[in-house]
Amino acid sequence: MRTLTRPEGTEPSDLDVSRRTLALAALGGYALWSFSAEAEPIHTDSDGLVADMVELDSGDAMIPAYLARPDAKGRFPVVVVICEVFGIHEYIRDVCRRLAKLGYCAIAPDFFVREGDPSKTSDFNQIRKIVGAASDKQLMHDLATTLAYIKAQPFADKAHMAITGFCWGGAIVWLACERFKDFKAGVSWYGRLAAPKPGEFLSEPERKWPLDLVADLKAPVLGLYAGKDQGIGPHDIDAMRSALAASGKTGSEIRVYPQSQHGFHADYRSSYDAEAAADGWSRMLAHFAANGVRPKPSK
Repeated sequence: MRTLTRPEGTEPSDLDVSRRTLALAALGGYALWSFSAEAEPIHTDSDGLVADMVELDSGDAMIPAYLARPDAKGRFPVVVVICEVFGIHEYIRDVCRRLAKLGYCAIAPDFFVREGDPSKTSDFNQIRKIVGAASDKQLMHDLATTLAYIKAQPFADKAHMAITGFCWGGAIVWLACERFKDFKAGVSWYGRLAAPKPGEFLSEPERKWPLDLVADLKAPVLGLYAGKDQGIGPHDIDAMRSALAASGKTGSEIRVYPQSQHGFHADYRSSYDAEAAADGWSRMLAHFAANGVRPKPSK
């Protein structure tokens, strides 16, 4: 199976999806399109956690979200987790549990519920349709709904909130930190920075991208990128670095892992790079902590 190489998923020619791969993905709850039969995904149990689906009322739809937090009294710093194009499948839920085990309250909203569930199909044309239906306006509305919900919960420390996201969700991290004052920090895992070329997937003129709104950045973002990413090249990264410097956004930075592929944190893909993933995870936690989003020490 070849590696996923693009920030909004992939082109059909990038992957060779076998029947065995599809069967394994279906059994494990992973995204059908991109599950690698050779992968050994990390599994984080829910012992000591409250972890389940919740529903958020966005006005025009009920938005499912996966929420994981420590099963204990008190308020916990919040991390909003933004999915890939494949939706809220097992990898995203596991990321939430990993964060909850560390003392965070992690919530991953389903932005695609109005159109379908991309994790349940191996037809990338259908995935494009589902993801493309989520407009920039709708995404920001649903994110505001997520923030309103979590801030109203007695277990959430609304004064200390961060956001992280992967691939498609990595771009949403930048945009969220450019638009919402609620976040103290963001970490983008290989999220697209510049608009796609006209005619490409998600290239609608009204859709915003991180480079469009750099001057509005309200929280420092750590970008974690892959040197062998075929969809996000050095030019885009250099452009973002220059834009951050020109706007005086000194708290943000971008780190590139030269030998890694797009999707290097996704442990269910053939692109997984355990060393880069572990280093990025450590840097993410350090970035959160440096900006005041850290769990209280256990007594």
